Amino acid sequence: MSLRRLRFRRLRLGVAGKREFMVKSIIVGRDEAPVAGAVRIPSVRWALAGLSLSMLLSSLGISIANVGLPVMAQAFSASFQQIQWVVLAYLLAITTLIVSVGRLGDIMGRRRLLLAGIVLFTAASGLSGAAPTLGLLIVARAAQGLGAATIMALTMAFVGATVPKARTGSAMGLLGTMSAIGTALGPSLGGVLIASLGWRAIFFVSVPLGILAFVLAHRCLPVDIRDSKTGRAGFDMMGTLLLGASLAAYALAMTIGRGHFGSFNIALVTVATVGVGLFALVESRAASPLIQLAMFRDPVLSASLGMSALVSTVIMATLVVGPFYLSGALGLETAIVGLVLSVGPLVAALTGVPAGRIVDRFGAERTMIVGLAGMATGSCLLAMMPAASGVAGYVGAVIVITAGYAMFQAANNTAVMADVRPDRRGVISGMLNLSRNLGLITGASVMGGVFALASATTDIATAHPEAVATGMRITFAVAALLIVAALAIAVASYRRHASIES
Repeated sequence: MSLRRLRFRRLRLGVAGKREFMVKSIIVGRDEAPVAGAVRIPSVRWALAGLSLSMLLSSLGISIANVGLPVMAQAFSASFQQIQWVVLAYLLAITTLIVSVGRLGDIMGRRRLLLAGIVLFTAASGLSGAAPTLGLLIVARAAQGLGAATIMALTMAFVGATVPKARTGSAMGLLGTMSAIGTALGPSLGGVLIASLGWRAIFFVSVPLGILAFVLAHRCLPVDIRDSKTGRAGFDMMGTLLLGASLAAYALAMTIGRGHFGSFNIALVTVATVGVGLFALVESRAASPLIQLAMFRDPVLSASLGMSALVSTVIMATLVVGPFYLSGALGLETAIVGLVLSVGPLVAALTGVPAGRIVDRFGAERTMIVGLAGMATGSCLLAMMPAASGVAGYVGAVIVITAGYAMFQAANNTAVMADVRPDRRGVISGMLNLSRNLGLITGASVMGGVFALASATTDIATAHPEAVATGMRITFAVAALLIVAALAIAVASYRRHASIES
C-alpha cells in the first residue's frame, strides 16, 4: 500500500471515530463532543429539563387560577358566571388551537414556534397579574392559553427529535409527571400566594419560571431542520377556522349551564356537528390539509385518540364528583377535602417516570392494557364502595385509578409518537392533547350530569349524604363501563398487532 493511500485511510478512520463519538455524546446527554471545530450538540438531559418545565407551566396555568376565583370575584365585583371565564378563556384557547399550532410548528419549525409560545405565555402571565379590569384579565388569559396550547402541542413532538427511541417511554412518563405536578401544585401554591401576596401573585409567579424555560429551550433544543417539501407546504387557514369554531362551540356547550342542557347548549352542539362536517369536506379538498383524513385509517392512531378521550372523561369524574362525595357524604371539612383531592395528582407525579420505564421495558401495548385494567378496577371499587369504607376506601380506589392512568398515558403517547413522521409530529401531538382535553370537557358536563341525575336532587349542595353516596356509586359504574370500552379497544389493537407480527 502506498504512503498516500495509507494517510488517506487514517484520515477516514479518524473522521469516522469523531462522528461516532459525537453520536454517543448525544445519546448519553453530554453537552458537546470535544472535537476541534465541531458544532455544539445540545444535551438530552437539559433539553428534557426545558421541555418538562414548559409542560409544568401549562398545567400550572390551569389549576392555579381555580383557587383564586372567589377572591377575584370579590376584587372585580363579578358574578360566578362572569368570573368563570378566567378559567374558560384559558381552556377554550387550548382546546380550539392546539391542533393548529401543532401543524404550524411542523411547517415553520417547532423550536421557533415553541420559543414564541413560551414568550407569549410568560408575557400574558404578567399581563394577567397586572390586569386592571376583568375584561382585560380574560383577554390576557386567552392569550396565555394560546401560549399553553403551543407548549402542549410541541413538547411531546420534540421528544422524537431529542430522545433515542429506546427511551421514548421514559421521556413521555417524565412529561406526564411534570403535568401532574403542575396540576397538584396549583391549588396549594395558589393558596399560599393569595394569603401572603394577593391574587395577582398567582399569575406573576409564572413569569420567572417562563423566563427560565425560555433560556433552557433556547440553549438546549435542537435547531429546526427545514425540509424542502415542508417549507413549501401551505397553512390551511379555512380548515383552522372551521375546526376552531367547531371545537369552541362544543366546549361552550359542555361548560355553559354547569351540566344542565338547555336550548342554547343544544344549538351549540348542532353548530359543532355542522362545523365538523364542513371541516371534513374542506380537508378532503385542501392542497395542504390541517389534518389528513387518511390518518384516521391508521388503527393505532384512531384507537389511541378514542381511548384517550374515554379515559380523560373518567379522570374528570374524580375531580367533579370527588369534592361533593367527600364533603356531602363523608362530612369532611374544606381543607381536608382539598388535601384528599391532591392525592390523585400526587400519585400521578410519583408514578409517571416509573410508568415510562415500564413502557420501555415491556412495550407500550402491554403497559396500556395493564393501566386500563387498573383504572377499571378502581372504578369498580368506587361503584361498589360501602359508606363504612370512609376516606381510606375512597383514597385507595383513587390511587389505583390514578396509577393506572399514569401507565396508560405514558404507553398511549409512546405508541403514537414513537413512529410518527418528523413532519407530522406537531399535528399528531396536538391531536393527542385535543382528545384528552375534549375528554376532560365532556367529563365535566356528562359525568356531572350523571352524578346529579343519580343523586335524584335538584340541589346537590344540600342533598342527603346517602343520596350523594348513591350518585357517586352510579357515576363510577358508568365510568367503569367507559374504561371497559377503552380496554376492549386496547386488547383488539394488541391482537391485531400480534397477528401482523406473526
